[in-house]
Amino acid sequence: MNRPDDQSLTGYIEARRRQVDAALEAWLPQPPTCPPVVIEAMRYSVLAGGKRFRPILCLASAEAVAGQTGTAGAPPGPGAGPHVLQLAMPAACAIEWIHTYSLIHDDLPAMDNDTLRRGRPTLHVVYGEGIAILAGDGLLAEAFALLAREPQSSDPGIVGRKLRVVRAVAEAAGATGMVGGQALDLQAAPEHVADGEAVRLDADGLRMMHGKKTGALIRASAASGAIMAGADERLLGAVDQYASELGLAFQIVDDILDVAGTSAEMGKTAGKDAASGKPTYPALYGLDQSRRLAADCVARANAVLDEAGLGGGRLSQIAQWVVSRTK
Repeated sequence: MNRPDDQSLTGYIEARRRQVDAALEAWLPQPPTCPPVVIEAMRYSVLAGGKRFRPILCLASAEAVAGQTGTAGAPPGPGAGPHVLQLAMPAACAIEWIHTYSLIHDDLPAMDNDTLRRGRPTLHVVYGEGIAILAGDGLLAEAFALLAREPQSSDPGIVGRKLRVVRAVAEAAGATGMVGGQALDLQAAPEHVADGEAVRLDADGLRMMHGKKTGALIRASAASGAIMAGADERLLGAVDQYASELGLAFQIVDDILDVAGTSAEMGKTAGKDAASGKPTYPALYGLDQSRRLAADCVARANAVLDEAGLGGGRLSQIAQWVVSRTK
């Protein structure tokens, strides 16, 4: 049983967020190799705060697996701490950069046309559309450069893990994952369809879209931490099943908050999905049933953890946090 220590989940999240923030800043490109305007734009979005849900999930997954496998040493680097955190931190940061790039592009006028993100003006509002596109492109490319470079090691085992993470993250971010999900999302929004005939999604279609758009990168976050901690196929499979349910719960709650939350609470424009006619869980099921569906996802996620001997720890706590969050 992987039990948490006496530190509360809030304290754990804050501690890991500080480590992630320090590593994100340390690994971002610096002048003179990168034009200052690109650096400024990247930093504006990456260091704007946010939940850091995906990198924290990556680190928590690594810690959970390490508790089972007794992961050995790792090279030092930003966000230094226990060895397993040093192993997983590059993946955690790379995934956050990819997530941030997706938000930058998602906010563009050609996509969701949003002007508020993480409580302040979106990147294209401040730097213009061209620089926003380039900053997003830069973050995506830098993420894979970081995955290839860190943690620096000549150990064939560590190198092999890094390659597996590169593949997992690339598949999650690409055409079969997040990009594909975003395309489905656009096709389902009347304002983005030339003839106004948006694709109508039923329950299965909505779940598939969210599994790609949101769930794929969440699954890659958990899997990357597990891989870097040396998970065998049994543990990796359990972590992936858990994260699949967690990703769906996260998106359902996002849909709920878009209806029931406020812009001030969420740090982004509330009500955008309904205003644009996008398919959402509340639109299909109503708020009460949507909440029950999210809770069911968490129950299944925790059952998977318990069966694998990973229950009762941070991963279980994170699942409960996902359905109770207000932003």
